[in-house]
Amino acid sequence: MGSKADFWLISAENDWNVAGHLLDKGDYSYALFFGHLTLEKMLKAYFVLAHGETPPLTHRLVFLAEKSGLALSPEQQELLETVTDFNLEARYPDEKFSFKKRCTREFTLHYLDSIREMKAWIAKKLP
Repeated sequence: MGSKADFWLISAENDWNVAGHLLDKGDYSYALFFGHLTLEKMLKAYFVLAHGETPPLTHRLVFLAEKSGLALSPEQQELLETVTDFNLEARYPDEKFSFKKRCTREFTLHYLDSIREMKAWIAKKLP
């Protein structure tokens, strides 16, 4: 693998580990934020390997998948749209309070499990 792709993959794995630590500490909204970062970086690694170029500067996961050439099922597309929202909702104060209230342990575990599955799916697709 190229060093640029390796950068994204290593960074994605580091972020995935942080998501687990945050889950363990009960910081659910930020665990989901780091779940988003994990998928974003996996998609950017895929883009680099598929196109040999620097990936687009965006946090929008569906856009990254489409630009990468990955064919998503409707369920995968819906998941990526939801996870993209975690990026915004965890970071901006006007959204943060309502998002934090939704982030129960069960909600977070559900989405982290879905993120883990998507992460594995992207990893299998790496050229």
